[in-house]
Amino acid sequence: MNYFIMGGPLFMGILTLICIAMLLAFFLKKNLVKQLGLLAIAVGFLGQMFGLFGAFEAIESAGGISLPMLAGGLKVSSIASIYGLLIYTISLLLRMLEG
Repeated sequence: MNYFIMGGPLFMGILTLICIAMLLAFFLKKNLVKQLGLLAIAVGFLGQMFGLFGAFEAIESAGGISLPMLAGGLKVSSIASIYGLLIYTISLLLRMLEG
């Protein structure tokens, strides 16, 4: 739950809804599983880009930060993209089960 909040509730919430829709599509409309998995990757990386943009704005306004703080920010910004990739991996596994 901590990673969900750290990754940004907006994008993590959207990704969770995509995951739920993908699981429902597996049972109801199997041809949507692939598209929803790809959408999860796109939304995950979009969330990371928004996070990085905000971090770079903060660094620019602060005039500089320490390397550990930068590394922590990069780690947090990658949470949404990792979640999106995880959802895509699940979609691949579901597609292998159906075929």
